[in-house]
Amino acid sequence: MPRSHNNIPFGRLNHCVTLVTTTFSHSSLVFCGIAPHPPIMVPEVGRDAIENVRHSIDAMRTLTRRVIDSGAKTVILISPHAPLEAESFVAYPGPWISADFANFRAPGTGFTVEVDTVLLDAISQEADERCYAVQLLDDNLVDHGTAVPLYFLLKYGWTGRVVALGYSFLSNEDHLAFGDVIKNAVDQIGKRVAIIASGDLSHRLKLDAPAGYSPNAHFFDEEVVKALRDNTPQHIVEIDHQLRRLAGECGYRSMLIAIGTIQQMNSACEVFSYEAPFGVGYLVAQLMNGTTHAETDDLPLLARLAVERFITEGTLPDVSNVNSTFMNHPAPCFVSLKTLDGELRGCIGTIEPAKQTLAEEIVANAVSAATRDPRFLPVEKHELSNLRYSVDVLMPAEPATMDQLDPKIYGVIVEDPNSSRRGLLLPDISGVDTALQQVEIASRKAGIVPKVPVQLYRFKVERFREQQKE
Repeated sequence: MPRSHNNIPFGRLNHCVTLVTTTFSHSSLVFCGIAPHPPIMVPEVGRDAIENVRHSIDAMRTLTRRVIDSGAKTVILISPHAPLEAESFVAYPGPWISADFANFRAPGTGFTVEVDTVLLDAISQEADERCYAVQLLDDNLVDHGTAVPLYFLLKYGWTGRVVALGYSFLSNEDHLAFGDVIKNAVDQIGKRVAIIASGDLSHRLKLDAPAGYSPNAHFFDEEVVKALRDNTPQHIVEIDHQLRRLAGECGYRSMLIAIGTIQQMNSACEVFSYEAPFGVGYLVAQLMNGTTHAETDDLPLLARLAVERFITEGTLPDVSNVNSTFMNHPAPCFVSLKTLDGELRGCIGTIEPAKQTLAEEIVANAVSAATRDPRFLPVEKHELSNLRYSVDVLMPAEPATMDQLDPKIYGVIVEDPNSSRRGLLLPDISGVDTALQQVEIASRKAGIVPKVPVQLYRFKVERFREQQKE
């Protein structure tokens, strides 16, 4: 039997009747997606049959890339196949969870992943305050609804920690509210987190489908896919209950929780893949990706404000009350200034955080780019209206070899054998088309002479550009 977490009693606390939704202008939830979970997708399980679900497998690679690009180091997975409680949500407790596919003819395939217990505790506490219960399960061997999406995340290069949850028999409204619980807990922790709703759509699409055939079951899948393609996820919430029952779906409540996490945010829905080769609908999609639009605009806007105030008034903007979880945590960044014609006018940055917050880092680097780039004279007041700003926030660097570099995707750091000189080049720079060019330029910037062996590191960036005004 599950046990209560942090002494939360079993079941929802019925004496609580008011749910308060806190609206955040920015969030640390940086990706929200939907993933199918048929074990047949796992190559060691499906073997030759995986060719029938190739679109879904390829789409999981795309979804994983979006998660990696978002910078999420924790993924929250909502599974429809975790042990269910009537009036409480459930969680695998950690500190580690494991998965194997022994029940699916692949006993040698499995993995172990660390649980983000800090975030799990925060979700449980927020749930308690909102009159919901999160019950810890007794077993850390996860169900296939958790295992299959996590298998592909790990296979395609994501590394990090997990919070693995299961839904309940509570109402649709409760599942939406629990999504908001998760979002608020994520914001309180302040780390970048992705959420994946695991679930398949209709199970009754063919005569030999697992749950039998229903001629109208396809309408459920069509409504879900259309809602996402139209960027109207709220329409999924409004799908007729009888149509859901007719479809024999699994995972609808997983989607409700995911939708609940983004209701106060800008959605950016995209369907990566939908197919139903075995009479079950497999959908891979995103509901929300990356930082919210408002926050995306704030980074280059702050860089502009810093430069214009410094040059016109000799002062710096006060960032002590910046309303952004993202910008209130330390991170290295580069600030670039270009003319409206696209000519570089200054670029300065940091490989490691030099300030307490990203906001402070942006201010300092923006002013340095405008006034201390040795390649240019300091920006003058009459130039300000002719400048555009961009901010590149650096993701953690990792050791790399030359054949692991891609100048369009990764930036590079080169370091001499004594670690006394380091040079950096950002990714996706016009005219830099090969890894060799990238390394040579970064080495030259560091003052490392040709043919001296160097240690290579690669990194990704989140690039925030200020749009040119018409």
